[in-house]
Amino acid sequence: MFSGKITKKQQKEESIKRLKEELNQAEVIVIGAGAGLSTSAGFTYSGARFDRYFGDFAAKYPFTDMYSGGFYPYDSLEEHWAYWSRYIYINRYTAAPKPVYDKLLALVRDKDSFVITTNVDHQFQKAGFDKRRLFYTQGDYGLFQCSQPCHLATYDNAETIRQMVKAQGFTTGENGDLLLPAGSAPKMTVPSALIPHCPKCGRPMSMNLRADDTFVQDKGWERASESYLAFLQQNKDKRILFWELGTGMNTPGIIKYSFWKMTAQQPQAKYACVNLGEAFAPEEMEERAICINEDIDAVLNRLAEN
Repeated sequence: MFSGKITKKQQKEESIKRLKEELNQAEVIVIGAGAGLSTSAGFTYSGARFDRYFGDFAAKYPFTDMYSGGFYPYDSLEEHWAYWSRYIYINRYTAAPKPVYDKLLALVRDKDSFVITTNVDHQFQKAGFDKRRLFYTQGDYGLFQCSQPCHLATYDNAETIRQMVKAQGFTTGENGDLLLPAGSAPKMTVPSALIPHCPKCGRPMSMNLRADDTFVQDKGWERASESYLAFLQQNKDKRILFWELGTGMNTPGIIKYSFWKMTAQQPQAKYACVNLGEAFAPEEMEERAICINEDIDAVLNRLAEN
């Protein structure tokens, strides 16, 4: 469908102005969000934030970011869940360092919109987006599933995760931040009694994250998928804006390529991409594409200006 050539660099100020006009004129907005949106909100997985919460693991093992540490083959489930409970807690149950999701909601609150996202951190719900208009394709940090899996169900993990981080010596601050008493070091294991097991078969539980073919698409996932597809079908002939935020090339088929294809097929559709370092579109779409190579938070601030 596309030649493979990408759009030339567009002028930032002109592009922001065009995007603001499209947001105002669009009858329907479909938001496609990737990791770059949460990064802009302060959910960084390396650097100072990693060192703050995982410095002990970094000193013991050869990884320097949260993502890599999540795949490390720890010697025991007690250590595995010590790592993962911190990981889940700070990325799912604490407040975003910056209110990027709140700013996004303010821009689309009065629009007929739907969100599809590969993020798993629950930030859209926490900001107040309508959960009936959300499709989390890759899972949720807040859910366990059977590691087999022996059945297609997921389980809320909030209380278990809180018990795990508490067992390592952490307390929580007013904003939910993990804190350690001065001069103390966290434990790197959790009690065996806290390790989650499947209520059906007794196997260890795992996270409901799409890493391989064991990912559980439960009833909630199926409902969200059906709602998203129905929304697209119902609005295909309207003036629609496909707005991509922070989506890279790890899983482009879910959002990016899909948005390109629908924009090309629907005469009234427009495509916008805001992503620092990865804002581009096929050359054939240049007249109907807006690409802004800039931090998402900065662009949302500009869009909110009168």
